[in-house]
Amino acid sequence: MTKHHVSATVNGDAVEFLCDSQETLLEVLRDELRLNGTKEGCGTGDCGACSVMLDGRLVCSCLVLGVEAEGRSIETIEGMAVGRELHVLQRKFLEHAALQCGICTPGILIAARALLERKPDPTEAEVRCGLAGNLCRCTGYHKIVEAVLDAAREMRGQG
Repeated sequence: MTKHHVSATVNGDAVEFLCDSQETLLEVLRDELRLNGTKEGCGTGDCGACSVMLDGRLVCSCLVLGVEAEGRSIETIEGMAVGRELHVLQRKFLEHAALQCGICTPGILIAARALLERKPDPTEAEVRCGLAGNLCRCTGYHKIVEAVLDAAREMRGQG
């Protein structure tokens, strides 16, 4: 199989990699770039565990081919914290114990950040709708929703 040379920006850094035409962006992130925070849950785009931002749009990286990343900007969970300083969403997930096994957590955090960038003052229903593409088998979602709402308040300077 022919390998394709791809240049992209990942978490603000210019990267180059080689990939087969059938490799997914998820496989490239994990296997070529060694960014293992993005998880594979289903491999069919149904669970949201592999969610990343691609040119500012939330996507399931298992449904995007690696070659499609050419010239594009990708944001993964590894780019959410700044150095050792956790993003407010990450802190609130810890404070609210909004995670358990951790498979879905990176995708939910990316989806929650995308939601709060679009809608800084969401209602509970809007949070639930915004995270509807992310499935979690361990929690009842209540703590996740509470963490996102708390993060939104802090990001708006209200808490």
